[in-house]
Amino acid sequence: MTMPTVVRTRAVPATPERLWDVVADPERLPEWWPGVRRVEDATRSAWTTVLGTPKGKNLRADYTLLHAEHPRRLAWRHELEESPFERILSESLTELELEPDDDGTVVSLTTRLRLRGLSRFGGFQVTRATRRQLDGALEGLQELARGWEVH
Repeated sequence: MTMPTVVRTRAVPATPERLWDVVADPERLPEWWPGVRRVEDATRSAWTTVLGTPKGKNLRADYTLLHAEHPRRLAWRHELEESPFERILSESLTELELEPDDDGTVVSLTTRLRLRGLSRFGGFQVTRATRRQLDGALEGLQELARGWEVH
């Protein structure tokens, strides 16, 4: 099975602790993760995002937290069973790492995807879309951090 992996990294002018307050709280996803209109049924270990589609529809996506190491690392799984994503993906895992840096924090996002069926032959399209999503998330964090001081 094909398992494309996309890694995106960006320096963000904020401390890991300040960023952790945002990234570890699913309720704050609409502030920085692209396309998230709102979050429902959120706990620290599971949540549902409501995504906006280009046609103005709502699409729900469920997630489960796999690992949290304060204030350095988060890993979560997109729950695909009985979702619209199930026909394309058999597995979707994302990891976020916060590494202190002189100018703030280096934020790395890594997504590993296992493609299903004929989708395996369109891996480059899925990879490109995932790259855009991760870049958008990093841009969202950078925008959110503008004005925060690094102590």
